Amino acid sequence: MEALLQVFAGLPAGYPLTLACVLHLPEGRESLLADLFARRLAVRVREARDKESLAPGTLYVAPPGYHLSIERDASFSLSREEPLHFSRPSIDILFESAADCYGERLVGVLLTGANEDGARGLAYIQQQGGLSVVQDPHDAQVPTMPEAALATHRPDHILPLRGIRDLLARLDPTHAE
Repeated sequence: MEALLQVFAGLPAGYPLTLACVLHLPEGRESLLADLFARRLAVRVREARDKESLAPGTLYVAPPGYHLSIERDASFSLSREEPLHFSRPSIDILFESAADCYGERLVGVLLTGANEDGARGLAYIQQQGGLSVVQDPHDAQVPTMPEAALATHRPDHILPLRGIRDLLARLDPTHAE
């Protein structure tokens, strides 16, 4: 969670792009993540809801216990399908569905974590023409996820958290979602 806060903390209230994030949290408990982020970040934050259309300038958080995917009509879909990489929500599911929807306008970022979730989806983003960004494993609290991504493909950027924050702040809204 601290890594996400560091990355998103530099984004202004008028940030023009849509953001979606997955954090592996235990199921069966109400998530206060969106509320916590909303108190500490300038961007608008909300928990993603099924069939909700994505809005620019909003950070959407996947609810615990549900896979979050993006449909072709740029709306969210929540599902209780089996965990992937022991995770529900799964980063791979979000990344792959977003790549199918946004292609070359998508930026995928994979941060610290303790399993291989996200590596395959990040490679798929790059295959679809999107930008692939991995946290430098030396900068990661738990380097397993960044290392898994580096083992599957050569990302466009390998950056520390500050570099990822700066990259996101510089993105041109006409070329990224």
